[in-house]
Amino acid sequence: MGDVAMTVPVLRALTKQYPELKVTLLTRAFFAPFFRDIENVNVFSADLKGKHKGVFGLYKLARELNKSQFYVIADLHNVLRTKVLKQFLRCKRFISIDKGRKKKKQLTSGKIFEPLKTTHQRYADVFKGLGYPIDLSNPSFPERVELGSKLQKLLDGSCKTMIGIAPFAAHEGKMYPLELTKKVIEALSKDYKILLFGGGKKEIDILNEMEFAFENTVIIAGKLTLDEELDVVSNLGVMLSMDSGNAHIAAMLGIKTVIIWGVTHPYAGFAPFNQPDDYALLANRNQFPKIPTSVYGNKYPENYEAAAGSISPEVVVEKIKSII
Repeated sequence: MGDVAMTVPVLRALTKQYPELKVTLLTRAFFAPFFRDIENVNVFSADLKGKHKGVFGLYKLARELNKSQFYVIADLHNVLRTKVLKQFLRCKRFISIDKGRKKKKQLTSGKIFEPLKTTHQRYADVFKGLGYPIDLSNPSFPERVELGSKLQKLLDGSCKTMIGIAPFAAHEGKMYPLELTKKVIEALSKDYKILLFGGGKKEIDILNEMEFAFENTVIIAGKLTLDEELDVVSNLGVMLSMDSGNAHIAAMLGIKTVIIWGVTHPYAGFAPFNQPDDYALLANRNQFPKIPTSVYGNKYPENYEAAAGSISPEVVVEKIKSII
């Protein structure tokens, strides 16, 4: 989800700087709301668990796509599925993203420690290779959405500044310890409205406990469509997230986004779009010198799973308050 969200500001810049272009975006139907406000972008849904599953499914997908007669094709994913699909598509110009795997391997093995090219710039480089260089330095974002009665009722008509908190990530090493997260919520909920984001039954059960334990705290997870969730996020004062999809969703909407980094690191190029460097709260590398241990946070040495806990709740709270 984060990878898809990171394409949004790039496509917004592309279509603003080249308004004559008509773009067809191939992605899962679930992600279509991400692109709802971008002119000249049409979402083509891939049913990867149904009719487009497997090699024969990709062949059928290509036949459907070939009806549009594309001038150029930009592969922003560069995985086995897109490589197979490429064989069936009728298009003379096809450029895939350079993910910089060699440099990322050097970074996670400790051979280098320096900022690599951002994923957003890697996306932009694909379009440059197709003849459409993009300037990402002066981005635009959609307007804040006026919330309807359903969402206002869920938020209990709050007039307080709203802070989104997304405490989960795909891997434990990327998460802030939940006991410390509770201390952050306890401190902030006295002055602000806290909205809890996440997904999955186990996560929602934990968030329900937090909602019950702290004042001015509302769980959003599992209650809204993606469209409605984007409406809510567009009204946040700030989003506090792990290195996960929620950070990129907030950033693509122009929301100030603070990330707590555990075993991953922004140098790998996955920092949220257009955020100041000091919005990244980093685990202590003196204590955990092998950070970043991997690009996606799925590999780390013993005793590194709680690396993010080296950031004190007081530091997190102060950063949020200073931004607001």
